[in-house]
Amino acid sequence: MFSEESIYKAIIIDDEKKGRSVVAGILHRLYRDEIQIVAEADRVETALVKIKKHHPDVLFLDIQMPDGTGFDLLERVPKMDFFIIFITAYEQYAVKAFKFSALDFLLKPIDEEELIGAIEKFKKEFQSRTFKDKLDVLLKNRSGYEKIALPSQDGIRFVRIKDIVRCESDSNYTRFFLINREKFLVTRTLKEYDELLGSEKFFRIHQSHLINLAYIEKYKKGEGGTVTMEDGSEVEVSRRKKERFLEVLMGK
Repeated sequence: MFSEESIYKAIIIDDEKKGRSVVAGILHRLYRDEIQIVAEADRVETALVKIKKHHPDVLFLDIQMPDGTGFDLLERVPKMDFFIIFITAYEQYAVKAFKFSALDFLLKPIDEEELIGAIEKFKKEFQSRTFKDKLDVLLKNRSGYEKIALPSQDGIRFVRIKDIVRCESDSNYTRFFLINREKFLVTRTLKEYDELLGSEKFFRIHQSHLINLAYIEKYKKGEGGTVTMEDGSEVEVSRRKKERFLEVLMGK
């Protein structure tokens, strides 16, 4: 269980001493009465031992270490009853995976204001079920993207990617349509989901439409043409997208 005491227990895990010192310095200077650093570690194996020993409330976790990754560490922890503030120098390890899970991360060199923001978020959310669900999505997606966390107006939806039939732009929001005919509004732009899902067998056939290629039932010729999806919806194909779209359909 999370600590019920007023002082939270923290472990800083980073293979670089400088990185650990930056985090520790900010904690000592600004959060001395709220957060106690109970241990530091520079490797996966050492961190695992210290987590089991100290039962922290929050980890400041570097993603890349000499003997593995922060993800490898989390998969070996018996019970993840702590909050995690992810830190990395390697943006390629983080951006896509974290966007799929809707989790935040900090890039090195650490910006003090960003770290303060992450700590304040931890203080508000560390006991929430939502954080645990986001973390679960992050870890399950390591071997391939299965789920995506979608921020809606009333919370976060966790959806299997294979259940998404199509996405439609709605100003600065995106409307998702699922195979069970459920639809809901997400508080992100279609451009963001085009960037995320474009490599997951989705294709943006129009400025306002992103479709799952697996659910195409029929293509009807026209200036750009229209696509009929398995849920019965008909979606327009833009003229400038038509040629590339037909190449994708034909497997070229």
